[in-house]
Order: sequence, then structure tokens, then C-alpha cells
Amino acid sequence: MRLSLFLFAYFALLSTAIAQENFLAKQYFEDGDFEKAVVFYEKLTRKNPRRTDYLQGLIACYQQLERYEDAKRFLTERLKSKSPHPTLLIELGYNFTLQDSTSQATIYFDQVLEVIAENPNYGYALGYQFQKYSLLDRAVSAYQKAMEINPQLDFNFQLARIYGEQGNVDKMYRSYLNLMSNGKTSKSNILRSIDAFVTSDTESYNNTALKAILLENAQKNPDIIWNELLSWLFVQQQQYGSAFRQEKAIYKRMENGNTLRLENLSKLALEANKIEVARDIFEYLIKESNNVVTALDAELSLIDIDLRYTKKSQLETIQKKYEALIETHGYKTQTLQLQVAYANFLTFKKDDPEPAIELLKNSLELPLNERGTAFIKLALGDILVYNKKFNEALIYFSQIQQKLKNDVLGQNARYKVAETSFYKGDFEWALTQLKVLRSSTSQLIANDAMQLSLLISDNSLEDSTQTALRKYARADFLSYQNKTQEAVDALEDILQNHKGEKIEDEALLKQAQLFESQEKYEAAELNYMKIIEFYSAGILADDAYFALGELYRKRLNQPDKAKAQFEKIIYNYQDSYYFPQARKNFRILRGDAIN
Repeated sequence: MRLSLFLFAYFALLSTAIAQENFLAKQYFEDGDFEKAVVFYEKLTRKNPRRTDYLQGLIACYQQLERYEDAKRFLTERLKSKSPHPTLLIELGYNFTLQDSTSQATIYFDQVLEVIAENPNYGYALGYQFQKYSLLDRAVSAYQKAMEINPQLDFNFQLARIYGEQGNVDKMYRSYLNLMSNGKTSKSNILRSIDAFVTSDTESYNNTALKAILLENAQKNPDIIWNELLSWLFVQQQQYGSAFRQEKAIYKRMENGNTLRLENLSKLALEANKIEVARDIFEYLIKESNNVVTALDAELSLIDIDLRYTKKSQLETIQKKYEALIETHGYKTQTLQLQVAYANFLTFKKDDPEPAIELLKNSLELPLNERGTAFIKLALGDILVYNKKFNEALIYFSQIQQKLKNDVLGQNARYKVAETSFYKGDFEWALTQLKVLRSSTSQLIANDAMQLSLLISDNSLEDSTQTALRKYARADFLSYQNKTQEAVDALEDILQNHKGEKIEDEALLKQAQLFESQEKYEAAELNYMKIIEFYSAGILADDAYFALGELYRKRLNQPDKAKAQFEKIIYNYQDSYYFPQARKNFRILRGDAIN
């Protein structure tokens, strides 16, 4: 028993000592103190001659100290030992490479292929070791030799990575696609791997090469996966019409008639302002889909597109479209989106909230689940706010908040309570709600809550009467009611009569957004630039940079200026809510591919 305890204690101490020496060896190596590191690695290799990490650490130290003969002597001895690992051949060859002795290195590197010929299972370890030393051609030979001798081995992933590093995109694409075809990896993994090589430039070699290979594969094997990859490529190239043709082919070949891919493409087309393509997709969905809800959503999307270009005098035509849809679908649990869309149209486009309120209150009589009820009550609350029936709106929002506390719908309702209280001038209650929402699971809600909270608190401390803040709340409410010019004028009053106060940058930002909606782009640009110039240290500087970038990108067609604004956010505002989108926009403008 005593002997067992003694042996246990001995090995425990030995293990602790080795761990300490390993830690010190690594630390000295990382610090560049190779003279000290080599001492510990020599001890470690003597105690653990089979540990390859100790061996590699020792060889690396010798080479850093230019003790090439010591490295050669050590490796040669190891190669003479029983069953040496063949990676030692690469280590010895690389040691000669560092001495510019290419002919000697070649002797050992060639021996590696002989080892693989005898045992192809060494292919991965030896190929990886060649990669480690950037001997890429040698690594390719090792992997290919192993696969040639044993077809069960698959190193296409490793080969694809190497081809990419070498700039041989044709071979890279083929290797990745072979992996996918053989079921060794998923389509999403392949797209992540080739994403960096594809740009929005349709004429770039990388793009044309991928397109040619995909078309070639589609001709040889008409699998749906090639249509999916072609569609992805066309989206990267912003050729949404071509992507739509691929998606139609995919849809026709899918047994379950799933329209999700088409719906996602329609959203991408809309975001890219490719309105006609989006319209074509929605019309196709209406015609082809067997799902009533999907077809109805497409009908409503077409109306939304029409509303972008419809003047106030033409709203009667839009109303007839809504009425025709209601006549077709009726007021049912399955058509809540139609009822809400029509109510919002009556309120926010026709300034006729009373029939909209009645419509949604009738909708609440339908047999709805909890989320359906919340959906209607949120829409109804919004319209009641528009109609200045604040207290009634607050009741509906509060009901949702209590029923769905931890749901995004509940958090959205809480934000609407705060926003409505803000419009009313009840800033204290608004702040109470906003403090809770700053930790919302929805980043958008959390960001909006933080901004409104800071607006209220900053401007309450400076002005106990909250005069400017009340003016701003009124202007914000006028904007909510789509009384744009009145809102602009109200904000101008703040800018003229409350110069130098904290609310000035808020007023400039809000007014700029309203100028954009009026297509007064130069006025909007000026406001954003004022915020950047005079309030660069303020909390709205990143908002201004992002908004200005979007203005240049989407409206003024000045991509270089847009890129400069997004770059400011990337380098100076990495904690900004806008950082991910700014980085994405910057990459798009630079010509990178984006998934």
C-alpha cells in the first residue's frame, strides 16, 4: 500500500514538473527567447521521446538559432529509431531548405511520396506537414498520391484550400464541388469557402470560371443543387432576373411546392431596388402558389410597390384593390395580414383612421390565438395613437406587454408604451419603460430604447421646463402622422430658438430624415454634415455617418463618398449598432461578395 502511494506521489510530481517545463518552453519561445526555450525542449524530448510537439518545438528552436547541424543530427538519430514517424523526413528536408540546400531537401521530400505509396494512410499527416511549411506543391502531391492509391480517402477539402492559396480558382472550385457532390460537406460550407473569391463583378475571372463550372456540372448531372448555386452566384452579381430564372426551375422541380426561396429572393430584389424583378416574382407567386397565405402576401407586396409611386389623387385605385382582396378572402383568422394592411392604408395613407379602428376591433372578435390577438392589438394601438387616442392605445399595448412579457412582441408593445408616453409629454413614465427595454433581446428595440432614453434624460437635465423636448416630441408625433412639412417646420423652430442646446443634434438628424422622405437630398446631406462637424463626439455621430453613407449609396449615386462614411464607422465606431451593416455595405461597395 505504501509503495502504491509512493509511486502515485512520484508520478504526480513528475507530471507537474513536465507540465511546468512545457509551459516555460512555450512561454520563452513565444517571447522569442530561444536560448532559454531550447534548454527546456531538450529536457522534454529526453523525458518524452514520442511527443511530436516537443520534438517540433526543439527543432524550431534550433532553426531559429541557426543551429542547423544540431537539428540535422537530432532528426537523423530519430529517423534511425524504431518506427520513426515519416513527418521527420519533411522536418529534415525543411531544415536543408533553410540552408538553401535544395538538392538535399528534395531527396527527403521525394522519400515522403515513397512512404505514401507504401501506406496511403499517412497522406493526411504528411500533406498537412508540407502545408505547415508552405510547401504547397508538395502538399498537393502528397494528398493526390494518397487518394490515387486509396480512393476511399478524400482530401478534396485540403486540396481546395491549397488551390485557393495558389490562386488556382478552377481547381479550387472543382475540389469544393466534388466534396459537396460526394456528400462530404454541405452547400452552406461550400458557399462560406468560396465567398471570398466571388465579387459583384460579372466579368471577373473568378465569377466567370465558377459560372462555367456550374453550367458544365448541370449539363452532366441535372441536379437541383447546380440551380441553387447558380442562383446564389447571380445574387452575388446582383443579377436578380437571372437568379429568378434559376429559382423558377428549382420551384418546378420541388415536390412540396415550397416558395420560401422565391420569397427570400423577392426581399433581396426589393432591398436592391430591383422593383421590376420583385414585381415579377410576386406575380409568379400569385399564379403558381397553392398556399392562400403566400399568394395573399404576394398581392399585398404588389400593392406596397404601387404605393411607392402612387400620388394622393390615385389612392382610390389602391383602395379598390384592397376591397377586391377582402371580397375574395373575407375577414378570417388566416387573413389578418390583409386586415392590418388595409387598416394601415386607411390611416397612414388616406388619413381616415375611424373605419380602420372599427375594422380592427371587429377583427378582435375572430377566434384568435394569443399571438394573433397581439398582432391585431399592436396595429390597433398604432392607429389609436395616430388618432390622438393615447390612453386607449396604452391599454392595448399594456395588455400585450403583460401577456407576452418575454416575447419580442411584448417588448415591442412596451416600447410603444414608452413612445406613446413620449408623444403625450409623460417623459418620466416613458423613461421607466425604456430602462427595462435597454436590455431587450431584440437589438433593434434595445438600440431604439437607448436612443429615446438618452434623448429624454439629456434634455431633462439641461432644461427643467423641458420646453425644447416638448417641441421635439410634438415634431416627432407630426412625423408619425405623416404630416412631414409640419414636422420639418417644428424642428426648424427648435434649431432657430434652441441653438447650442443638447437637443440640436437630435433635431438635425430627425429633420434630415424628413428631408430625405421629401426627396430634398441636398438639405438632408447638409444636416448630416452639420452633426458630423459640430457633434462628432456626440451619441448621434455614428447615426449621421451611416445615414449619410446610405444617402450617397442609394439616392445620390456617389459610391466613393458612401464608402468613406461606412469606413468611418468601421474604424471609429466599432460598438455602434450600425457597425455590422456599415461593414457589409463597405464590402459591397468595394466589390466583395456577400452571403
